[in-house]
Amino acid sequence: MFDNQASSQEKPVEEMPKKEEKTGGILEKIQELGQTNVPQMENSNIHCMTVVGQIEGHMQLPPQNKTTKYEHLIPQLVAVEQNSKIEGLLIILNTVGGDVEAGLAISEMIASMSKPSVTLVLGGGHSIGVPIAVASNYSLIAETATMTIHPVRLTGLVIGVPQTFEYLDKMQERVIKFVTKHSEISEDKFKELMFSKGNLTRDIGTNVVGTDAVEYGLIDEVGGIGQALKKLNLLIDEKKHEGVPIQ
Repeated sequence: MFDNQASSQEKPVEEMPKKEEKTGGILEKIQELGQTNVPQMENSNIHCMTVVGQIEGHMQLPPQNKTTKYEHLIPQLVAVEQNSKIEGLLIILNTVGGDVEAGLAISEMIASMSKPSVTLVLGGGHSIGVPIAVASNYSLIAETATMTIHPVRLTGLVIGVPQTFEYLDKMQERVIKFVTKHSEISEDKFKELMFSKGNLTRDIGTNVVGTDAVEYGLIDEVGGIGQALKKLNLLIDEKKHEGVPIQ
């Protein structure tokens, strides 16, 4: 009896499986890239990219701000374009806007992709989020979502020199041309919304709700995630059958 107890005590204790390395890898991806997989998509032919909070460009924002860093999105877009397993891109937007040049850079990359893309505005697609929303092949907006259209501006009330104003004016023209080129809204209507007085409290611009965005031609359709995925799969099928890039 004593021998059995001794032998049982001498049995090596099995070590619990270590998950530190796996967990550390996932946390590192979340910290560096904003999500866990960028983009492997072994079980799906669609990559989902989110743009939330404020779009962070050349200036680092305070740590308490919810941000989307454009240097994280650009590698994702390149990977989507190069990965043969990924056939479509879904962009989910809920952003207050942010850095104008960073937003335009993201918009240009989405617009120049050869693979079908669909954007879905949830909550809000404000300011420089507007060009990103219209950059894809097809855009949708939730019925309760809004889009704020206003002139390009700096923080503060005073523009110091004429050169600064000219720079902002040219940047604003770049935004206007991009939006009108990639949507059905006319330049006159977009400028009317941008420079409208009285819609925004103590400010210049217009807050456009989901159905109005479609009526103005800014967004293609009112809908949610189901409609967005259905449309993206339809675009993917059309490209397969036609064998040409979706324009």
